[in-house]
Amino acid sequence: MVVVGAGPAGLTAAYALGTRHGIAATVLEATHEVGGLSRTVERDGWRFDVGGHRFFTKVPEVQALWEEILPGEDFMLRPRMSRIYYRERFFDYPLRLPNALANLGPAEGARCIASYLRARLSPPADQSTLEGWIEARFGRRLYRHFFKAYNEKLWGVPAAELPADFAAQRIRELSLGRALADALRPGRSGSQVTSLVDRFFYPAYGPGMLWERCRRLAESAGCRVVTDAPVRSLRRVRDRVVAVGRALPDGTMVEHPCDHVITSMPLPSLVAGFTPKAPDGVLASAAALRHRDFLTVALVVPAAAGFPDNWIYVHAPEVRAGRVQNYGSWSPHLVRDGRTVLGVEYFVQQDDDLWRRDDDALVRLATDEVARLGLVRPHLVEAGYVVRVEKAYPFYDAGYREHVGRIAAWLREHAVNVHPVGRNGLHRYNNQDHSMVTALRAVDNVVRGAGHDVWAVNLEAEYHEAAAPGTTVVRRPGDARPSSA
Repeated sequence: MVVVGAGPAGLTAAYALGTRHGIAATVLEATHEVGGLSRTVERDGWRFDVGGHRFFTKVPEVQALWEEILPGEDFMLRPRMSRIYYRERFFDYPLRLPNALANLGPAEGARCIASYLRARLSPPADQSTLEGWIEARFGRRLYRHFFKAYNEKLWGVPAAELPADFAAQRIRELSLGRALADALRPGRSGSQVTSLVDRFFYPAYGPGMLWERCRRLAESAGCRVVTDAPVRSLRRVRDRVVAVGRALPDGTMVEHPCDHVITSMPLPSLVAGFTPKAPDGVLASAAALRHRDFLTVALVVPAAAGFPDNWIYVHAPEVRAGRVQNYGSWSPHLVRDGRTVLGVEYFVQQDDDLWRRDDDALVRLATDEVARLGLVRPHLVEAGYVVRVEKAYPFYDAGYREHVGRIAAWLREHAVNVHPVGRNGLHRYNNQDHSMVTALRAVDNVVRGAGHDVWAVNLEAEYHEAAAPGTTVVRRPGDARPSSA
């Protein structure tokens, strides 16, 4: 058994295979670290997350798996706070209408309410785009204030050209009635259940703490995790892959015989690696799939120069940063000595000017931009570090569904023992927990022939942070399971 990739999906698969089924898998990871996007980076003793990863889920088996891997005392219950920086003001996020209208001013607030009501009474006919979907639920003025600039920073193209596919799971809809009721309601009682929007769990030393332990447990169960092992080929005989080839540092290739392959490598790279080659149409679909890359600049500053938020969305068009994290607000164990680390995040392409800049230039840019935002004065920045992440976000364009569908259909028929999982393996903008679910379903398919459609995981059109009505969702790992009222 070969598992390609040692991110959340790949390590979950290896852990389940080894600890639950006694199957010793070989895990091949292209980089020198495990955890994928959920790793914790350490530079000169400073720890920081790559993007920020809250540990919450509506999937009980994922919650149970987290607790199984990492003892409860290593999880911290942390307050969630995130805001939008726009027009030199801070707005609550998720968006709360009273706060938004107060910051915009009475005249613009009235226009936003009118625009919202107009959209609810006569929504846009075309809601297949991200722009149309948001306008139908927030109105055009709120869309232009709070969604357009950020999403165009994130994806690098006009929102009118983006499909609405990920919006339902990423953006909570606005209800004017609920917003007004919340504004008029007195303070919450202490007995009221706090939702996942308000609190989350987080490993004391960052998400990498969990995935590094997951690696050790999988290895104790007989699995082997090989880093710096990029997969270059998958050799097929008829409709099955019989060996996976990885490159050694000197460029030579080593093959690993296999009966099954669970893979989280990017779908275009998977398709391009088959020998004999996939048909031209399938190769063309793989080549058409795109990704958005990511880099973060970590700035060491005095703790007093931080802010209470876990992160701030930057909607200001005058800077290129899209988000700023304060890792001291995620966990006090990530920082030290009266200092904190700010993560200034940029959404990029590998061939653009930001990606090509050297680290010193990026540190200068991030320092200048946090100063322009009024967050930190430049002379308070003591050190800076840059982390680049390739293929961080699968890109949704108008044709991606057709391309992914063509690839999936070909794999089902011509590579029957290859099981794609995870964000890049399925080319889907999954969260960490959904990626883990795809791995668990793939293991069921391999071990029990369960017949799960892994490609269908996380296709429900439901805001992923909202719990079912009456569900208790905040608890210490190890406590009783969430219970419905």
